[in-house]
Amino acid sequence: MDRVILHCDMNGFFASVELLDYPQLKDKPMAVCGSPENRHGIILAKNEIAKKYGVVTAETLWQARKKCPDLQVVPPHHDKYKHYSRMINDIYLRFTDMVEPFSVDESWLDVTASRQLFGTGREIADTIRQTVKKELGLTLSAGVSFNKIFAKMGSDYKKPDATTVITRENFMNILWPLDIREMFFVGKATADKLNEYGIRTIGELALADRQMVMAMLGRQGGVIHDYANGLDTTPVLRFDQLEKVKSIGNGTTFRRNLQEEKDIRTAVTGLSDTVAARLRSHKMKAFGVKVDIKDPDLKVISRQQQLDNPANITDIIADTAMSIIRKSWKMRDPIRMLTITAINLCDENQAQQLSLFADENVLAEKGEKVERAMDDIRKKFGTDAIKFGSVIGNDIGLD
Repeated sequence: MDRVILHCDMNGFFASVELLDYPQLKDKPMAVCGSPENRHGIILAKNEIAKKYGVVTAETLWQARKKCPDLQVVPPHHDKYKHYSRMINDIYLRFTDMVEPFSVDESWLDVTASRQLFGTGREIADTIRQTVKKELGLTLSAGVSFNKIFAKMGSDYKKPDATTVITRENFMNILWPLDIREMFFVGKATADKLNEYGIRTIGELALADRQMVMAMLGRQGGVIHDYANGLDTTPVLRFDQLEKVKSIGNGTTFRRNLQEEKDIRTAVTGLSDTVAARLRSHKMKAFGVKVDIKDPDLKVISRQQQLDNPANITDIIADTAMSIIRKSWKMRDPIRMLTITAINLCDENQAQQLSLFADENVLAEKGEKVERAMDDIRKKFGTDAIKFGSVIGNDIGLD
């Protein structure tokens, strides 16, 4: 018996959530965009009206306004999107515990065992769409298929607010005529390579010799060839057994270039605070810290350093990041963007070796208690309720 897999993809998620608070923009071209003043003027999401003008995600605001001069812009609120994402997944969990989030606005559901309770795959998808719309005021598109890849492609096939069913009997008619760029996991470079060999549609990829495709693209060629032929047995993970994250990072392009050590320390403290808080929320610690630095010419260097013991507090992450920067960067050279990432993660309860210096153990323990108290304050009053003093009032754009 075939599995029944759903892929639910929210329609213009960031923009749709913002429109709940800006109903006056509902009938106007609208986008969610970072702050141009802080050099973050990139389109993060757009509504259907802006989409019709050709506005696309990841282009700059000035490019979008060339296409759509009347484009209305609102700032992003990522905490709000996470909140709605949790509520959306809670609705999915009413139908099955086999729910695997793919991103903040997409999830796979295995409803094979749910059909006796809720009907066919299409009926379950339609019920979910109606429930999300009624309870949250948001719309989604759903794909229903016998594997995860085709379910994902089904949710992309027809938007907004639609259900597409892709079966063993119809997938050749629906998917094979599509441009190869519509194939999940086929990016621009891969598509260009396939085009060079005359493979322009998903069907042409599926019918091509598998070994030839692997000779062109390596192991990934075999994977996408299998996917085009419907050969995907990847399971949907149960919601309470999701794979642990492998790294946690935060980065930003600053309002102005960082010019000296004081600037850099302020930036590192603010970014490290966010990384440490996310580690604690995932009940994890990091054995290493990675720093990515981008200069005004957009050149990037990446360096990392291991820790003697795993940590999830700001001071340790920030001190390690500063150590990395001092070793690998001329402190007077300007910095346009910094990213700090916690790597080599482990469970926060994993045993660790005690320092020979008792004061270090006490300080680490006190630091963690203080920051967990900060976590509680932020949960109650919002993420901006409490900050490190060195970050307050900064002019580099760490809001």
